[in-house]
Amino acid sequence: MSDEAEDQKDGLEPRNLTERRVRADAQRNLDALLQSAKEVFATSGVDAPVREIAEKAGVGIGTVYRHFPQRADLVAAVFRREIDACAEAAQVLAAEHEPGEALARWMQRYAAFIGTKRGLASALHSGNPAFDPLPAYFRERLEPALQTLLASAAAAGEVRSDFVAEDLLDAVASLCMRAYDRGPDHARRMVALLVDGLRYGSSRSADLSSR
Repeated sequence: MSDEAEDQKDGLEPRNLTERRVRADAQRNLDALLQSAKEVFATSGVDAPVREIAEKAGVGIGTVYRHFPQRADLVAAVFRREIDACAEAAQVLAAEHEPGEALARWMQRYAAFIGTKRGLASALHSGNPAFDPLPAYFRERLEPALQTLLASAAAAGEVRSDFVAEDLLDAVASLCMRAYDRGPDHARRMVALLVDGLRYGSSRSADLSSR
């Protein structure tokens, strides 16, 4: 008789099902922890007490240290999570909107991410080796996401075709790091102007201007 059948015979839950539930619970705790850390870092800075993060997530402080022995590990994990969310948003937007609109919305989403990055800037530039892999991860995840949106919008004639994702990522980052000093609304307006610049000279804008 298999272990699973033996468990069922005894009226017990199969061990593999129990293990899956334990893993699911652990993942929920980790997700809650990272979300809470992001929110606490945004309001109290990256030096906020770990206990505050644990309480907000509804987990014990031991859970925090089990996943992230050092504060830098937690900061890096929050940053990676935000990179992943921004990259994954590209596919969602592409499925829901026309190419030009999807590109414009993603660039605003990326600008909001840059706003989050500003809050972590002092930690990320501290020289801690926990942060060393992050620049490469940033490029690996975000450049392909933006390039796909950009290529689709260019193929549809909605933006010019002489831009590459790397340049746009740098342009938005440079723009927003200064614009956010005047608030997120100002940063959004600046990114909207940049998007308008991408449209200038596209085949669609040429068609409209000739009418």
